[in-house]
Amino acid sequence: MQYFSTNRNSPNASFREAVLRGQPDDKGLYFPSQIPRLPDGFVASLGSLSNAEIAFEVMLPYVDGEIDEATLRTICEETVDFKFPLVPINDGISTLELFHGPTLAFKDVGARFMSRCLQHFSRHENRKTIVIVATSGDTGSAVAAGFHGVEGIEVVILYPKGRVSKIQELQLTTLGGNVTTLELHGSFDDCQALAKQALADGELAEKASFTSANSINVARWLPQQVYYFYAVKQMSGEIPVMSVPSGNFGNLASGVLAKASGLPIKKFIAACNANDVVPRFLASGKYDPRQSVATLSNAMDVGAPSNFVRILEIFGNDHVELADELTAASVSDEETAATMREVYKLHGYTLDPHGGVAYRALADYLDESGLSEGIFLETAHPVKFHSVEKIIGIETDKPEAVRDLVGKKKVSTEISNNYDELRSILLSKV
Repeated sequence: MQYFSTNRNSPNASFREAVLRGQPDDKGLYFPSQIPRLPDGFVASLGSLSNAEIAFEVMLPYVDGEIDEATLRTICEETVDFKFPLVPINDGISTLELFHGPTLAFKDVGARFMSRCLQHFSRHENRKTIVIVATSGDTGSAVAAGFHGVEGIEVVILYPKGRVSKIQELQLTTLGGNVTTLELHGSFDDCQALAKQALADGELAEKASFTSANSINVARWLPQQVYYFYAVKQMSGEIPVMSVPSGNFGNLASGVLAKASGLPIKKFIAACNANDVVPRFLASGKYDPRQSVATLSNAMDVGAPSNFVRILEIFGNDHVELADELTAASVSDEETAATMREVYKLHGYTLDPHGGVAYRALADYLDESGLSEGIFLETAHPVKFHSVEKIIGIETDKPEAVRDLVGKKKVSTEISNNYDELRSILLSKV
């Protein structure tokens, strides 16, 4: 399997090269040269396979010999060694809970897979590997946990000051060691732009191996397909519609890729908050990124989603075909909060704000389409968001992973939205 740049001005790369580079030098995103088709009978056999076996079979063609099969099996076993339950909310709507990993967010899957791939590849590198990640909340904590203590790898995390929850911030800033956290005076889009600029800096690349742990990296993005298979496994048949909380669009892009491989999901909903560039694009055909705005669902506060180009690639940049297979909705903070209260009152289920957006988009779509059932992704544990207690009026149960954070000291460095400042810090790491 080769990977080409979506900008088509960089050489193709192997899986190993794509993981180590993170991003092509033309600032596009790596995309597989072909979308593998699922083997005959694979979907029908999901019920008899373990989650680790499913992950191995899904990822095998993408890795394509760059990692030996025994090592890949071990990586997959360690990546998905927690539960992914499909939980009914009411007669027609269920949620796939993706928050049972170590940092209580769906991004644990991609971060754990990538950290183990990078550790495997970096053994053969004769220089330091530095991982750069921009985060609006959960990505950074998942990457920090996944890479903490990994020998020969430094992690530098950029997050927007004042725009992540208290628990997310503690997960980002209390590990230390090989994890450096930078608190940027700006938005997530600013963090992402600086990270991309660093990855494209030729002088930096001469001094160390720089790569990204955002979902722009194929080792972060591709394994996110696996839990869509777990949904179908538990559904025991085609999923009529699936609603995905969407910010930087890596999660949805992985689901669309899984469908393109043959996974039976009929329709996807891109559930967005007030950052509505994709809903506007699907309605008008005009892609018009804007500065992100802060919302209750902070991990989705992205005004220029990087991974949407991968969705366009899957559909051959055909707006008509894309609009036929994908719908999108923009849900306000007021609607999100009202949905969280409604679902708790009627069904006793506690949504986090991102799940609230996805539930609302799905419920509205079912009402409009006449369909009777669908699934939404619950991508983070409600305890990570202080707003949940304020909105619903209850105290959220705190898992052990959260209780362990109490009393830990925050360690971060504040920086301005200035590349030279970031560059100086990165140079100090090589």
